[in-house]
Amino acid sequence: MLPNYFLQWIKLFLLVCSVVAVVWLLAGVLLRLYEFRDNDPDRGAISSGTDKFGDQFFQTIYLDQGWSASDSLWFYNTTQGSNLLPYSFFLVLEQPDSSDLFRDNQNIDRYGYLPQRPTISNPDGLPVGMVRDEYQSQAFMGFTCAACHTTQLNYQGVGIRIDGGPANADMETFMIDLADALYATLKNSEKRDRFVVNVLEKGQYKNQEDVLIDLKKYAQRIKTYTIINVPRDTTRPLTRYGYARLDAFGRIYNRVLEHIMGAQQLRELLTEILTTEELAEIMSNVEPVLSSTNRDHIIERIQIYLTSKQIIQLRNRIYNPADAPVSYPFLWDIPQHDYVQWNGRVDNSGLGPMARNAGQMIGVFGTLDWQERDGFTLSSVIGGQGFGPKHIDFQSSIDIRNLRRVEKHLRKLTSPQWPEHILPKIDRARMVNGAKLFSQYCASCHGHIDRIDPDRRVVAKMIDTSSIGTDSKMATNGIEYAGYSGILRNQYVGVSTGNLLLQRQAPAAALLTSATRNVVTTPDRDKWFVRRWVERSLDFAYTFFDNEVQSSLKHGNYTPDTSDNPFASILAYKARPLNGIWATAPYLHNGSVPTLYDLLLPKRRPGDPVEGEYRPDEFMVGSREFDPVKVGLKSTDYDGFLFRTHIWGNNNGGHEFASGRMPQPDGMFLPALTKKQRLDLVEYLKSL
Repeated sequence: MLPNYFLQWIKLFLLVCSVVAVVWLLAGVLLRLYEFRDNDPDRGAISSGTDKFGDQFFQTIYLDQGWSASDSLWFYNTTQGSNLLPYSFFLVLEQPDSSDLFRDNQNIDRYGYLPQRPTISNPDGLPVGMVRDEYQSQAFMGFTCAACHTTQLNYQGVGIRIDGGPANADMETFMIDLADALYATLKNSEKRDRFVVNVLEKGQYKNQEDVLIDLKKYAQRIKTYTIINVPRDTTRPLTRYGYARLDAFGRIYNRVLEHIMGAQQLRELLTEILTTEELAEIMSNVEPVLSSTNRDHIIERIQIYLTSKQIIQLRNRIYNPADAPVSYPFLWDIPQHDYVQWNGRVDNSGLGPMARNAGQMIGVFGTLDWQERDGFTLSSVIGGQGFGPKHIDFQSSIDIRNLRRVEKHLRKLTSPQWPEHILPKIDRARMVNGAKLFSQYCASCHGHIDRIDPDRRVVAKMIDTSSIGTDSKMATNGIEYAGYSGILRNQYVGVSTGNLLLQRQAPAAALLTSATRNVVTTPDRDKWFVRRWVERSLDFAYTFFDNEVQSSLKHGNYTPDTSDNPFASILAYKARPLNGIWATAPYLHNGSVPTLYDLLLPKRRPGDPVEGEYRPDEFMVGSREFDPVKVGLKSTDYDGFLFRTHIWGNNNGGHEFASGRMPQPDGMFLPALTKKQRLDLVEYLKSL
């Protein structure tokens, strides 16, 4: 029998544990209530205005998508670990050619982002998806999912906000202009003086010297980012993104390649591009950098010793051109998918959503403090690095907990229904005819789901690029792109066909897989040891056991993975249910077709009669003005971004079932639709 004093200690211990558990749960409930306190009825939307192309709106409304006002604002403003530049810099930075603020609403609208009013959770009135984030006691401006996955359509003076819809943003130009604004501030003494004074007033910096040091650092960092990702291969026509598109995978791959570069590989690459004399001179300066244990941004830190030509040569050896832009995917039903991304690359089962979202934050400027260290740790072992004498510490700013919460939050989001109180009413007779045509021409690939069924599942139908005929660059890049493995060399990565050894050069997809797996197994360093592991363990458990999507075989006509080609299956595109498709223009994975009506037309080929009706080979993008007849956005008669479809990456061919030029999956060719039938089918698509 245990002594009384021992029993008393046990009782006291259990009491303390119970109190701690209750306090923890209560704190979590109170924190959640606090985070969702922002319930501005207009969700911060600016109610009226004229956008960059003269489109006017006099009120902004939201549709019923299963989210309340507080749900939308939480999604817009919940931090995820994105650190683009110091927060005070973004607040006071001026445009390159004027003293107007870079964050001015008119300028933000010019890039296609959605300006907002100040609200409780967004006191500085940042645009949708731009937030104040913190990492290691420093405030940054960063992005959330909402920046790329919230849109607005304008019709007869009404702005229709769509949560989870594909953004109409031009991030490529935004980043180029941001770098120019920082450099203009460095070079213009009046701008620089105003900038320093205004930054110091925000209280984030203590003195002018620190402000100028970081101004130079972030100007160089963001400029380097734009140079790294610009299309450049003379054998591949240049692909500019324009509005509503981004090569997210290409940019994510390049950020991984930048941060895993090892000192030995960097020395070897410098030897290839420098003469013996240049190498000796530069190595005397860069040797301390290459031998430093603090190897963060190692490439960025040696650039000051290289000429512009040498920097370009180094870039061409390390990075891949991010030249396969695709439309931002719409987010409704994403947690219910078995595979996600346009090419079905990511398994959405188990811990898949956690790794997927971590990869996206790598792409949108999470701070990556990846270091090689002695020995091993619990997180490195869990991440698959083994028990060797060295391990990679994958410390980062990426907020795994909030990413997991965002994923759960998306379960409540439903697709928007055609708003007949704003847009013209659906013609029911035409819709019935269109439903029959949909069953014949579309249903074999695009299945139906109940948009509000909590138990709905989305099974991807994969179609090989050779069968669907649409532009293959995005899928091809996913297979062909490779990079130096750096500090990941000789690690093993699990792929569908077994373990893949990361040699000196390895597939970029495998390097990303290894990086994201280790990021999610590395707990937050700036939290108490017990708390960091308890929280990360709970995140693992919650994601794994709460995710009802299980690993399954892909469906459709595609090339399966093999040991010789472990990523062969991603040379395909995914067909998904079309609920809410009316609100997601432009169409095809690369945004190369402006309207649903145009998608039902054939691509014009040599020898086709001139008087025929074809998909446009060139059209404008950028306008939010909605066309309710053809269903898409205004694509002519304004000075937007000219989309040219003759470029690889922009091709608008393929998916020509409705024009009688492609066989159905069963091999049968159906007759080309008439104009009346096309309009009937479009009328049905409005109803989904």
